[in-house]
Amino acid sequence: MGKKGDLSNFEHGMIVGARRAGLSISQSAQLLGFPRTTISRVYKEWCEKGKTSSMRQSCGRKCLVDARGQRRMGRLIQADRRATLTEIT
Repeated sequence: MGKKGDLSNFEHGMIVGARRAGLSISQSAQLLGFPRTTISRVYKEWCEKGKTSSMRQSCGRKCLVDARGQRRMGRLIQADRRATLTEIT
């Protein structure tokens, strides 16, 4: 199964609301159209931490080059399109 993307805050709220209304994990998954693992993960996170928002924006490796450096690299590459990597560095 492929990953569709992050859930919105509204979808997180729908999952928590369905579980709080007394629906089982399977019933919630069938009603809302999300996998059972997603239902249980979101509800467990809400019970433990009290949050429904995703923190995925802060995940991943930090960029080694800032925005200014990226613009500079772009200008260097456009100035000499045939330059090799060693010449650029």
